[in-house]
Amino acid sequence: MSFHHSAEDIRIEDNHILVAQLMAEDGEMRESFIDLDNFIGNNNGSFEWDGQNFSNSASDVRFEIEGGADVPVLRAMLINIEDELVDADINLAERIVNDKGDLVFQKLVRVLTTLTWRTLLN
Repeated sequence: MSFHHSAEDIRIEDNHILVAQLMAEDGEMRESFIDLDNFIGNNNGSFEWDGQNFSNSASDVRFEIEGGADVPVLRAMLINIEDELVDADINLAERIVNDKGDLVFQKLVRVLTTLTWRTLLN
């Protein structure tokens, strides 16, 4: 489940900790947190999933719910390879979920079909 649909008081602490009150299975709200530095990196001024330690090269880190679709967006100024600060954003709902009241990172699972395997092997 997209975490933000069952969350209250969503915020960023210390520029890399996502904190929220999440609805648990019993219907109660409880505080949960996840260290985004373990899952998001900086790739030449852009946020990158499956990276690490984006906050080491970030400033003005902030969280906002945006647009009519209520998208949970992490924004920051990130340093690129030319040592310039550039605007960056990432949709946290792509990979952060509410799992029974806990903020959890979901890895992408790549599924290879039989046809894909045949193509790779030939």
